[in-house]
Amino acid sequence: MQKSRFSHVRNTVSVSRGDLRADFTASLVVFLIAVPLSVGIAVASGVPVELGLVTGIVGGILTGLLPGSSLQVSGPAAGLTVLVYEAVRAYGLEALGVIVLAAGLLQVAMGVLRLGRWFRAISVAVVQGMLAGIGVVLIAGQLYALAGADAPADGLAKLGGLLGLVVDTVRSPEALTAVAVGVGTTAVLVLWPHWRRGARVLPAPLAAVALATAVVGTLSLPVARVEVHGLLDAVRPPSAGGFARLAEFGVLGTVLAFALIASAETLFSAAAVDRLHEGPRTDYDKELIAQGAGNTVCGALGALPMTAVIVRSAANVQAGARTKASRVLHGVWMLVFTALLPWALGIIPVAALAGVLVHAGWKLIPGRELVPLWRDHRGEVVVLLATTGSIVATNLFEGVLIGLLLAIAKAAWESSHVHVETVATTDGVVRARVLGNANFLRLPKLLDELEALRRPGHGVELDLAGLRHADHACRAALVAWAERHAEVKGTVSTGPPVEA
Repeated sequence: MQKSRFSHVRNTVSVSRGDLRADFTASLVVFLIAVPLSVGIAVASGVPVELGLVTGIVGGILTGLLPGSSLQVSGPAAGLTVLVYEAVRAYGLEALGVIVLAAGLLQVAMGVLRLGRWFRAISVAVVQGMLAGIGVVLIAGQLYALAGADAPADGLAKLGGLLGLVVDTVRSPEALTAVAVGVGTTAVLVLWPHWRRGARVLPAPLAAVALATAVVGTLSLPVARVEVHGLLDAVRPPSAGGFARLAEFGVLGTVLAFALIASAETLFSAAAVDRLHEGPRTDYDKELIAQGAGNTVCGALGALPMTAVIVRSAANVQAGARTKASRVLHGVWMLVFTALLPWALGIIPVAALAGVLVHAGWKLIPGRELVPLWRDHRGEVVVLLATTGSIVATNLFEGVLIGLLLAIAKAAWESSHVHVETVATTDGVVRARVLGNANFLRLPKLLDELEALRRPGHGVELDLAGLRHADHACRAALVAWAERHAEVKGTVSTGPPVEA
């Protein structure tokens, strides 16, 4: 009996050591991916690079410790880059901390109210369209960064200015050099995973940035480097005046956009990560609270907003992580690196980070899924493309709202199936039964069918008892149609009352 109990304890210790070993290795892999991505996202967002690292550290250590998802990794995400850039441009860097902090508190409130599960009801087409729109704007903006040029403010201007950018780049040897560094970085990102031995040693983002940095340094190429000012210098807690800006309508809209988009991206990422492993499933409400707590702290530090990041999360699972220790340790490594080796950031070429983000933006565009989606669900493709186009033409928040409205209209259209059955009697009266679900979207077709039943000198008996649902517009229109034709020879009736 004693031997059996000792054997059980020994096995438990062995499993714990195995988990720790696996988590330690996975944390290093995620750390090596997170550093270049965090720096690149900060540069693309128009903020100091240290703020991207602060968000990665908070996402690893704080959010990593909280319950929700065990293997999902949080940090700054490409999906919020466009929105952050617009917010900083419109309201200034000083307002960023207040916006992120308020968005975090809103996320916590949504989690406490158990609204996390409702994010699963958001149309997948809207989410894919949102990511595609972000990808298009991100790629367009980073093409300017590749050439060392300043990008226009809005998405359409970015796309419209690409031809002029090409002309200016061809005329400038320095710009051509920077473009070559960025394109080479993207090429390494694409090709590196195909070299299995190398991919097992170094993650593709780190390998690409390291090679670009080595080439630029060795050849002394005239390419702009990342500017580093120190971690403590970059941290800017919100001021009292910053909180007063929450009374502005535009700032409140940005807070709502941050909270909703970050939450949606996080919970869709959680669903994807859960499919990659056999461990505990994500508690959506707890994960929303964890993300909100992380964003609240990030806002208090004036840093970038965070979401769960599918690239880091998938790498964490694929590297063999077993518990949340891996994501906490990855945050610790980021803190140690930023504190002890800040000079390493200053030798990274900006063009290399732009190449990383061009690749990240391209991966946000669901190109392969469009053909099978068009074949089976054309309405979904219309919503996806409309959301993407709206984001490019306006901004992220308005584009997503347009996409959501289109998805709701599409669902209402598809759920309303109404038709008219007719039976002609010997006395010339046409009995018409309206069947199904009727809403205002189907009203023009329904009235056309009823008008087609009328014959001079004959009556129509209208029966609405077969309607399972009719909204107010349909109910009022059908009653009005019946009253309008009541003087026609024969009988006109609306049947039993229909509840809207």
